[in-house]
Amino acid sequence: MEVKSAPAPFDAPPRAGVGLGRAALELQARARRFTENVLIPLEPEAERRGGRLPAETIADVKREALAAGLAGGMHAVEHGGQGWTRVEWSLVEEQYGRTTNAIHWHVPQAYNVWAHGSNEQIDRYLRPALRGELKDAYAVTERDAGSDPSAIAATAVRTDAGFRLNGEKWFVTGGDHAAVYVVMANLIEGEERLPTLFVVDAGLPGIEVVDDPAFTHNYPDGHPTIRFTDVEVAEVDVIGGVGGGDDLQRSWFTEERIGIAARCVGAMWRLLEETTAWATAREQGGARIFDHQGVSFPLADSAADAAAGRLLTFAVAELADAGAEPKIVHHKASMAKLFCSEAAWRCADRCVQAFGGRGYLRSNVAERLLRELRVDRIWEGTSEIQRLIVSRGLERRGVEAMLH
Repeated sequence: MEVKSAPAPFDAPPRAGVGLGRAALELQARARRFTENVLIPLEPEAERRGGRLPAETIADVKREALAAGLAGGMHAVEHGGQGWTRVEWSLVEEQYGRTTNAIHWHVPQAYNVWAHGSNEQIDRYLRPALRGELKDAYAVTERDAGSDPSAIAATAVRTDAGFRLNGEKWFVTGGDHAAVYVVMANLIEGEERLPTLFVVDAGLPGIEVVDDPAFTHNYPDGHPTIRFTDVEVAEVDVIGGVGGGDDLQRSWFTEERIGIAARCVGAMWRLLEETTAWATAREQGGARIFDHQGVSFPLADSAADAAAGRLLTFAVAELADAGAEPKIVHHKASMAKLFCSEAAWRCADRCVQAFGGRGYLRSNVAERLLRELRVDRIWEGTSEIQRLIVSRGLERRGVEAMLH
C-alpha cells in the first residue's frame, strides 16, 4: 500500500539550494510532470513484470520523453541532444530518482563518450540512440577488474584491417538489448598496454552472452556477462584515440557518480514524502505514530541527510559546469556519491521500519527503494573506493580544496 502526499504545484518556488534561471526551472517542472504523470504510474506493473514492460508501453514512454524534450540530456543539440548543463541534468536525474524500477532507462539516452566519436560514429550510433531507435552498453568491468580498472585483462591487437578484440566483460548494463558496445581493452603495442575504447557492433561474429544472472532489483535491462572472442573491428572503431581510454573513463565515472548522487537525493525525497504522510495519518495506542520519537527522529535525520546531500551534489555539478580542475571535480563527485548513496540506504531502511509490516510489501515504494538503492553503494565504484578517492583528495588537493 502506498500513501501519497499531495505534490506541490508545478509553479511552486524551486527548492534547490542553487541559483536556477528560468530555463532550468522550466526543465525541472517538465521533468517533474513526466516523472509523476508517466513514470510513477507504471511502477506497479513494472514490479509485477520483473521490470520488463510491454513493447507498446515502452514506446509510449519514449514518445512522451521525446515530446517533453528530455531525451539526450547533455549531448549536443546538433547531435540530437538537449545541451543541458550538469546542473540542469542533475535536476532531471533527481526527478528520476523519485521513481522505482528504473523506468526512466527507456528515455532515449547514450553514454557521454559518444561526444568524442567520429562523425560516422555519431551518425550511426548516437543520433539513432537519442531518437530511441537503439541502445548502447558500456563494457568495462571484468571478473578481476571491478573497482580497479587498471586490472583489465581484455586485449586488442592490430591487424591488417584494424584490431582483433578478446576479453570477457561482466555486469554489462543493457548488454542484453544493446545494438552496440563501448568496450574498454588494452591495445598491445610491443611492451605497452594502451587502454582504449572500442566501438563494437553487437552483430559482429565472436560476441556471445555467456551468463545473464538475476539481480536484486526489477529493472528493464539485465547486466549480462559478454565474451568477445577474436572480434574484428576496424581502424575507425576507436573513440578518443588509442590510449585515451583512461581519461574518457574517468570523465564517465565522474558524470555517473554525480547522477547517482542526484537520484539518491530524489529517492530520499520520495521516501520522506510517502513515510511522513503515512506516519502522520497512522494511529496506534491513541496517537499518531509520527508523534513517537522512534518514528519521527529517524525521519528528521534523513531529512537532514537529504538536504545536505542535495547541496553537495549541486555544488559539484556547478563546479563541473564552471570548468573547475577535473581532478577536484572527480574527488568531489566521489564525495557526493559516497554520502548520498549511504544516506539514501539509511533512509530507505528507516522508512521500511516506519511502515511496519506494510513496509515489507513489494507494492510499497519503500520496499522497492530499499532493494534498488543498495546497488548505489556498489556500482560505479563501491563506497570503499569512494572513500579512497576522497582521502587521496585530502592528501593531494588539501582539506580546504575538498571542503570549499
